[in-house]
Amino acid sequence: MMNLYTFLAQGFPQMGEKPAMILPDGQQISYSTLITRSAQYAQALVNTGAQPGDRVAVQVEKSHEAVALYLGCLRAGTVFLPLNTGYQKSELAYFIGNAQPRVIVCDPGKRETFAEIVSTLNPDPSPAVAGVSVRSAPHTTVLTMDIAGTGSLAEIANTCGADFATFARNPDDLAAILYTSGTTGRSKGAMITHRNLAANAETLVKFWGFTGDDVLLHMLPIYHVHGLFVALHCVLRAGAAMHFEPKFEPSRARALLAKSTVMMGVPTFYTRLLADPNFSKVECTTIRLFVSGSAPLLAESHIEFSARTGQAILERYGMTETGMNTSNPLVGARIAGTVGIPLPGVAVRVREGEITCGANEIGSIEVKGENIFPGYWQMPEKNAEEFTADGFFKTGDMGQWLENGYLQIVGREKDLIITGGLNVYPKELEEKIDALPGVLESAVIGVPHPDFGEAVVAVVVALPAAQIDEATLIATLKADVANFKVPKRVHVVAELPRNAMGKVQKNLLRQQFAALK
Repeated sequence: MMNLYTFLAQGFPQMGEKPAMILPDGQQISYSTLITRSAQYAQALVNTGAQPGDRVAVQVEKSHEAVALYLGCLRAGTVFLPLNTGYQKSELAYFIGNAQPRVIVCDPGKRETFAEIVSTLNPDPSPAVAGVSVRSAPHTTVLTMDIAGTGSLAEIANTCGADFATFARNPDDLAAILYTSGTTGRSKGAMITHRNLAANAETLVKFWGFTGDDVLLHMLPIYHVHGLFVALHCVLRAGAAMHFEPKFEPSRARALLAKSTVMMGVPTFYTRLLADPNFSKVECTTIRLFVSGSAPLLAESHIEFSARTGQAILERYGMTETGMNTSNPLVGARIAGTVGIPLPGVAVRVREGEITCGANEIGSIEVKGENIFPGYWQMPEKNAEEFTADGFFKTGDMGQWLENGYLQIVGREKDLIITGGLNVYPKELEEKIDALPGVLESAVIGVPHPDFGEAVVAVVVALPAAQIDEATLIATLKADVANFKVPKRVHVVAELPRNAMGKVQKNLLRQQFAALK
């Protein structure tokens, strides 16, 4: 029985004062500080009444204290539930109602929003915790943490000791739940176990050659698998260090590349670097590895980056539900437009129905291994649909094996949109647009975008005599959903193209509006 935290801590350097994180102002957060602070957060959670298996929902800005809180959640045996900082009240209400967290940690500016949500779910108040006044439903405590790491949670943690006996967990106990948009129904909570995360971290550290000498340039969000699990776990398990930046900014990235050995990013990071005329090979001399994921990297970007820097970006393939499944090799050819070979311990197959596809035959991608999640939170019927009889997870992606054994992703079975590495579920937006005054129906599609990979576009049919104003529609959506979901453009058409069965042919819309104008 091993808690994921214990597994990660086995890789911590013996010299605890070695920096784990280097902040933008130059401050260094040592491994010993992470150990101490995570112990305090773990005890603080226990003091609020959180028990192993309870969910802890967290919507806070990226900070070193947020990382310590994540580790504290693991140590206390609770289930970490990160929420995108862009989510609005209607979205948050669904997540809280579905996951029923014991503790919510949010930015102070969102405390009243969360308090209203939990009060709506159950109007009875709960008592104050450790002298901190909270407004919440029974069994749900709302605490705060700002970007500096201060707030009501920190006040509790500051009273706790530096020692905490990390709770033992079974490998198949839940470590986290991450909500991911699908193509039917509401967002689904992917249940991620201690085994899933430990197995993937161990594989990636070895496959990508991480050591304690590495310094990662970390500019990713930490509410997403890429920044939270892939990047963070590789650093911690290897006892390495990272430049921990709040977000990606090209000039800042250029300045830090010379002080780093690895960079992880989404395709947007690399296209923005390439758009900077001052970006050159000289700035990349200390980098041993550039990694791209969360969305497809255009082959053109891969080729241009190699020409500019002399280094080939390593593209890999993963999902919220699975962690990483395939990767281009550390040593060997990294082929543009492919996601490489199956990682050790991961079985990957491409099938058309029940038939396994050969080279250059397109089919559905299915995966199996210790990295694969056990299912979706409170969705037993959905889980039965998502796995094959022999235990493979149906990814929903379409792909093909090339003659050289590399996997190429060719599309998605459904209409999920990935913009800037984040998933957008079209049906959710369509329902909101259809409910607006003057709208008869709508279709939301993704179109190619040089920066975000895909841009969200809405195609709308107006009611007779109604006028649809693009700016007004976009502004209305901005007040209701996360900004990354808001359409970049709204096109008004007389009717949506349909097939003989009446289904909207989104492929035709994508062709018609492929150019984002």
